[in-house]
Amino acid sequence: MHSFVHHVKFTLLFCCRDKDEEVSLTQKLEEIKTNFNSLRRMIKEAKKEKGTDDFLGNVVLKLQDLHCTEDNWYNLEPRTETYPDRGQCHLNLKFIHKARDGTLSAGRSAYINYCGILQQFVQAYISKQQSSTPWKGELCGEAQTLLEFYATQNDLSPFLQDLAKWVAYSKLYQSLEVDSSVLLQQLTSIEYHWHQQELPYQQKRELGDSFHGFLQYGLCLVSKYRDIFPPTPTATPKLHTMLRILVQICKTKAFQKLNPAHFELHDEVNDAIQTGTEEWFTIKKGLHQPMTKDLVETGSALSRLIMEVQEDIKHNKDVWNRVFVSAVQVDVFTVVYLKFDSLLAHEVRETLSLMEGQMDEKVAKSLFQVYLSLKGIHQDKAFLQKRKLLELTNFHESFREALPYWLKQAFSTTQDRVERAVQVDQLQPLQTGSVPIKHSSSAVDLVACIQPICQLWEQLSWPDPEEAFMLMVKITEDVCKIVTNYCKLLKERVRVLSKNSDHSSAINMLCVVVNDLEHLRVVLKGLATQLNFEGLQKRTESVIGDNQFHNTLHLQLQQARSFLGREIRSALDTLGEKLNTDIETHVRSMSTRRRIPSKSTEDAAAPLMRYLEQELHYMNENLVQGNFSSLLTPLWNNSVKILHQLSTQYSQQEGLMVFCQRLLYTLQSLEQCFHAEGNGLPLEELHSDEYETLKALLTHNSLSSQHLVEKFFKRKIAEQKSYTGEKYGAVTLLTSYRESDQKLRVEVLNAVNLLPMDTNGFSDPFVHLCLEPNHIFPEVESRCTQIKSCDLNPLFDESFEFLVSLEQCQAPGACLAITVLDHDTLKTDDFEGEAFLSLDDVPGISKKQEGEDLISQLDSSPEQRRLPLMHPKPNEDSILKLLESRRGDREAQAFVKKRRQREKQSQEGVQS
Repeated sequence: MHSFVHHVKFTLLFCCRDKDEEVSLTQKLEEIKTNFNSLRRMIKEAKKEKGTDDFLGNVVLKLQDLHCTEDNWYNLEPRTETYPDRGQCHLNLKFIHKARDGTLSAGRSAYINYCGILQQFVQAYISKQQSSTPWKGELCGEAQTLLEFYATQNDLSPFLQDLAKWVAYSKLYQSLEVDSSVLLQQLTSIEYHWHQQELPYQQKRELGDSFHGFLQYGLCLVSKYRDIFPPTPTATPKLHTMLRILVQICKTKAFQKLNPAHFELHDEVNDAIQTGTEEWFTIKKGLHQPMTKDLVETGSALSRLIMEVQEDIKHNKDVWNRVFVSAVQVDVFTVVYLKFDSLLAHEVRETLSLMEGQMDEKVAKSLFQVYLSLKGIHQDKAFLQKRKLLELTNFHESFREALPYWLKQAFSTTQDRVERAVQVDQLQPLQTGSVPIKHSSSAVDLVACIQPICQLWEQLSWPDPEEAFMLMVKITEDVCKIVTNYCKLLKERVRVLSKNSDHSSAINMLCVVVNDLEHLRVVLKGLATQLNFEGLQKRTESVIGDNQFHNTLHLQLQQARSFLGREIRSALDTLGEKLNTDIETHVRSMSTRRRIPSKSTEDAAAPLMRYLEQELHYMNENLVQGNFSSLLTPLWNNSVKILHQLSTQYSQQEGLMVFCQRLLYTLQSLEQCFHAEGNGLPLEELHSDEYETLKALLTHNSLSSQHLVEKFFKRKIAEQKSYTGEKYGAVTLLTSYRESDQKLRVEVLNAVNLLPMDTNGFSDPFVHLCLEPNHIFPEVESRCTQIKSCDLNPLFDESFEFLVSLEQCQAPGACLAITVLDHDTLKTDDFEGEAFLSLDDVPGISKKQEGEDLISQLDSSPEQRRLPLMHPKPNEDSILKLLESRRGDREAQAFVKKRRQREKQSQEGVQS
């Protein structure tokens, strides 16, 4: 049959023609009358023989290229190239061969023969296929044609054909590379035909056996999925499609009908995974079997086995679990984890029982990796979907005997490394330049040596809270011992290296030692966080009280830091003692009163600044920032203290203003020196409460008398704005200012609720207006209203104009002082009260706002103000006290005298 296809060739020829009908000459002549242009064609047609058809084209088809049925459009080929485009022809072909082959099917049914032919064709096609990709169900054209011929000749239904393909393909899948989509397609066809046609008994049995056999084959693959489908991007998709085929088989009606026994794919897959896991563990255990009965070798063998298990659990969690859950809803990670939990628990108990009572450093060392691997496996329990009591829950209890050896080994190893680090340390900064490292090599080595002890705590993560607390106490104690011993080793190293060194080199080494200790103190400060004391305290709060926790762990670190702090402080005190004495000498020398007239403030401070620049620059070059700041802080506080003592010592003597100006300059210079443009002390530390108090005092005392008067009226204006109530009455004004003629217009409208000053229960009030401060308005005279007799609510309605410039009105502290007095003929006028109106608030004077039109500002309408009257509080103003101390300033003394007179007339003093 195969040779028939390749050597016997047949050809079908189809010709298409245009049939001509017989037409009389009379009809042709009638057409000539209507269409003369077609005469030539009609003559040509008349010459044709009667009944001859036109050739339109032909189609040539080879039988070997055709299938049993064809339904296509074919292009018509021309005889010549004159008219190449001849159109298309639609053909519907069907081949039926009536002769039957009696030799091939002798003694066998047509269905069995079809299966044999199909299997031979598929094997032949796959064997000749050069590509490494799986077979996707295609056959060559000849094979497909023969299969269709045979099925047609023997009346094989599509159902039987699909059944034969499923049986053949499912068997080939177990031996050759067959794409899973081929099997899924046949399962879909079988499911479709199952309701359409009834299968014979023999074929039903064959289909059921095929389903059952493929399921068993698939479950066998599942049990060996680690080897057959490794966790690679190319293998896991194959596992997924294979599982999909198993699921699809179990979903078909045919399987459910042909396999009445209850079959749960989920349970079968679960059992296969467990069986395969146990077989895999047994094989690995045999591979890692120790060659001798030596306990160290036994521990190493167990460690290697558990590491392989841990790696397998990781692959199941990260790779295979997604495949099984997606395809068959089986959590392979949980199944495998629970199985390994049981196997490992038995193996660990059995191995450690051999070591009981024979523990030493080497055996304990071999078990450390076993513990870490078991801890890692036990931590993966968080990913389990089903929670149950695990056999490895208390696995740490088996390692209690080895734990002290682990701690001892970590401590002794660290101590040896620290001693070697100090022995080779030359006590020189590790790096100089733009990014200096000012501590020595041993400080870096010490921190590196401490890290393994801290890592041991993290690695152990001891589950038992109380035992974990005791473990932490031991680790913290070891770290503190190493730190204390390091300080002793470092002092001895300084003594040895200083024997043949000059004084400068010895100081440099001392600076490096201070830096080393400071670096170590910083490391200890973060040790509680690094070891997570807070987390341990939460874990142990039910068994360890807060006081006990603090008095053991935190107290140990605190004592170690205090020890380092004392060592650092001792060295810094030695370095800073001379600086403190010299600074005090310079400050007292430049601030003494006998030198005030002889030198300017800058010249007097120059020696101190040069000294500090030289000394602090040296210390900054040789100390790390923390130590340098530790040195600067007491120096700065001592300097502020000295300045404050000097300022209070001479507070009531003449020349206080110039004296305080010099102290203020000194304070500012010291601040710049100690801050060093951000390289020294931060401003937050410099600006302490003592500094702020001193600066305010010196600034206040350094002001001129005129500035103090301005500051006084600023206070009065602020007091006026915050004053509430009309205890002493009130006065109402209308004010405005025109810049064009430089006139301030004030209209006194009335006063209300004045205090009765005369014996008759009334007063004779009048209003006194004065522009203050006087040094700003030296040529402006004060004004007074008329006297209103026997009236506590007088109506004045009088206007006054003051010729003043805008610059004067906008000067600091510029205000209108309004004083209401009770006129007395025979004695001094009584004081009713006073008010202060800032000229900045007068329309036309207030500073121009952004976007405000200048013309509208100048033409501002007068604004009415009702100002409550106030009485000053006697002897409470610090500005008056300061002005009063300036005996040689006549203007200041006159101003103070005037204000003291007002205080004497004040009702506040009477009521208090």
